[in-house]
Amino acid sequence: MDGIQTVLKFLINQKTAIGYSFMALLTVGSERLFSVVAFKCPCSSENFMYGLVFLFAPALVLLVIGYFLNSRTWKLFTGCFLNPRKIFPKGNSCRFFYVFGQITLHALIAPVMWLSVALLNGTFYECAMSGLQNPGYLNVLCKNKSVKCWEELYKVVCDKTTMSFAESEELKLTLQAQSQVAGWFLIAGVAITVFLSYCLARCLSPLSFLHLKYWASYVRNEQKLFEEAADLHSRLYATQHIKKFFGLVPGSKDLREIRIPSCKDWRSISGVAVLRIVDEEHYDYSLLHDWAVNSSTNGKYFKIEESSSKNSEPPPST
Repeated sequence: MDGIQTVLKFLINQKTAIGYSFMALLTVGSERLFSVVAFKCPCSSENFMYGLVFLFAPALVLLVIGYFLNSRTWKLFTGCFLNPRKIFPKGNSCRFFYVFGQITLHALIAPVMWLSVALLNGTFYECAMSGLQNPGYLNVLCKNKSVKCWEELYKVVCDKTTMSFAESEELKLTLQAQSQVAGWFLIAGVAITVFLSYCLARCLSPLSFLHLKYWASYVRNEQKLFEEAADLHSRLYATQHIKKFFGLVPGSKDLREIRIPSCKDWRSISGVAVLRIVDEEHYDYSLLHDWAVNSSTNGKYFKIEESSSKNSEPPPST
C-alpha cells in the first residue's frame, strides 16, 4: 500500500512532465498519420501552397485550441467589454501583455511540437519547397546541376522527373536536410527563448525561491478549495429553489407533503436559460432561479400520508 501511495504521489508531482510527454507522443503520432494517410503532394505548381498548408494549418489549429483550453484565457477576457479596466488596470496597463504573454507561451507548446516533428520528418517541407519558384532559391539549389532542375524540381518528390536518379536523389536529400536543419533551429531557438524568459521572470521576482514555491502552493490550494466551496455553495443554493418548486429535495426523509407545480409554474421554468442581469449586484442564473425569487410560496400541496392511507388496500384474507 505504501508503495502504491508513493507511486501515485510521484505521478501527481510529475503531472506536468507526464502531460507534456503525452502531448509529444500524440503530436508525433498525428504527424505520421497525416503524412501517410492524408498528405498527397500534387507534384505540380501547387506544391508550395499545399505543403505550407499542411505544415502550418495544424499548428494554427493547435494554437487556437491551446488558447481555448487555458482557463486563464477566459479569466482574462470574460466581461472585458463591460469592464475594460479589468484588462488594462489604471496605473498597470502592461499587466495585460504580461498575462497574455504567459498564456501564449503555454498555448505555443503544441504548435511548436508539431512544427518541430514535421520539419524533422521533412515530408511537408520537401513538397512545399520543391514548388517554390524563387530565382534566388533555385540558383542555390540547382547550382552545378542540369537545366531540368529548374524545370522539373516540383516532380522530384514524386520520382516523376526525367533527371538522372543520382541528381534527383541529391535534390531530395538536400530538401530533407534543409527541413531538418530548420527543425533543429526551431527547437534550439524555442528552448533558448523559454530559458531566457524563465530566468528573466525569476530575476525580476520580488520573492525568494522558497517564498515563490509557497506562493505557487497557496494559489493552487486556494483554487482547489474555492472550486470545492463554490460547488457546495451552488448546490445548497439550487437546493432551496428545487425545494420551493417541488416541495422536496433529493434524499429527503419523512416527507409529509409535496408541492404540485401549476401549469403556469411549468411554463415559467421551461425554455432556454439565459443569464439575466437583475441589477448591479444580482443575476438570475436560470429560469428556475428567476421563478423562485419572484414567485410566492403558495401552491397546491399533496399530503403523502393521506394519499398512502386512502390508496392502501387491506391485505388479502387467507
